[in-house]
Amino acid sequence: MKKTRVSQPSDRRAAASADREKAWLKILSAYRQPYVGRSTFELTVTLVPFILLWAGAWASMHFGFWLGMALIVPAAGFLLRLFMLQHDCGHGSFFGRRSLDDWTGRMIGVLTLTPYDYWRRAHAEHHASAGNLNERGVGDIRTLTVTEYGALTRRGRLAYRLYRHPLVMFGIGPAWLFLFKQRLPFAMMRSGALPWVSTMATNVAIAALSGLLVWAVGTVPFLMIHLPIVLLAGAAGVWLFYVQHQFEDTHWSRPPDWTFQYAAMHGASHYDLPRPLRWITGNIGMHHVHHLSSRVPFYRLPEVLRDYPELGELGRVTIRQSLGLVKLVLWDEASQRLLSFREAEAHQTATTSASSTRAR
Repeated sequence: MKKTRVSQPSDRRAAASADREKAWLKILSAYRQPYVGRSTFELTVTLVPFILLWAGAWASMHFGFWLGMALIVPAAGFLLRLFMLQHDCGHGSFFGRRSLDDWTGRMIGVLTLTPYDYWRRAHAEHHASAGNLNERGVGDIRTLTVTEYGALTRRGRLAYRLYRHPLVMFGIGPAWLFLFKQRLPFAMMRSGALPWVSTMATNVAIAALSGLLVWAVGTVPFLMIHLPIVLLAGAAGVWLFYVQHQFEDTHWSRPPDWTFQYAAMHGASHYDLPRPLRWITGNIGMHHVHHLSSRVPFYRLPEVLRDYPELGELGRVTIRQSLGLVKLVLWDEASQRLLSFREAEAHQTATTSASSTRAR
């Protein structure tokens, strides 16, 4: 006689959790409609101030170097916000019209030094595989498990430590990414013509715009203004992306335990920023909601948390808490949490000691 499988409590909890995540998908579908007028307004109040601040920084340098430098920080903030608008275009959630979103994203990409179509494909892979230990490496920050790190050579461990060092991650990393890496379709060299067309066309447009500005203001003023703006905005963008996935209560797993809905809700954080920073970052801190339903326009994300405040506490990270996240660098599959190098080494020492004791 065929035996009927009796569900274990963990199975029932997993099924209930899956049902909850699916229910949230249905709820969030009511917020997916963008408003063309609102999107146009958001683009205007981001692009125009960026242009004015850039021009103001150049004009101010005639009266003093530091006066001009003071305007670079807010200009970088508006460039970061432009990237967030480009991000929504990539998800088709800005205007809600694919061709309009694509061409808006491509034009913004010239300012953010990000080839839109190439980036959109890589970012789609990130969304499809976030939190999946078997599909790491495209559009995300490299994260090793404790076991993988332990299997590396000494040189490999040093390279990973350097990669995860804050000065590299948030200093050298953004410069490499925006100034050099995105000039070629790395990781998509053999993925057809689109990544190449996207990167090369963006490079030509960047060169043309840069040449025009150099002709208008001079080479040195252009570099003194635009380079710091790009690097500051890039560092802020990498920091945001880091905090949104590299936090203490994040989630990583392997199929069949991995599911898109659960990874979206529990593998992305709610970076609870003050209102001005929320505005300049395009509400990207509400990342768990965004990952679960990426078609929700950024300016409608606060509506979701207003109507469903329980989502505000899920994966919540404050600015103070976020400062300590840079030490979390290795995923421990046994304890299901991120560890620092020190914690991982202490854990490995304890495990080795316990094994030696048992062997005796």
